[in-house]
Amino acid sequence: MRAMIATALVCVVAAATPASAQSRPDSLTMTCSAAQALVRQRGAVVIGTGPNVFDRYVADRRFCMPTQVSQNAFIATRDNRNCLVGGICRENVPINLGR
Repeated sequence: MRAMIATALVCVVAAATPASAQSRPDSLTMTCSAAQALVRQRGAVVIGTGPNVFDRYVADRRFCMPTQVSQNAFIATRDNRNCLVGGICRENVPINLGR
């Protein structure tokens, strides 16, 4: 009986663990070249850039939705405050020139 209660307790604790406990790469612990290589190798990756701050970075437009474009993304790394890591997908909004 005690074994069943202990097993049930372990299952409840495991289920209560938040998804945010999963680790993601942290740009502040990587060099700029390591962050760039990570994005290039994976094509698209979520990278943390500070406490509770993260975004999805892509190698190029192929990793965006069809209606999106890739805009250059700069993040802080261990050795570079403005590392061009790749891009961020943004909606392609046409510019209205008033015509």
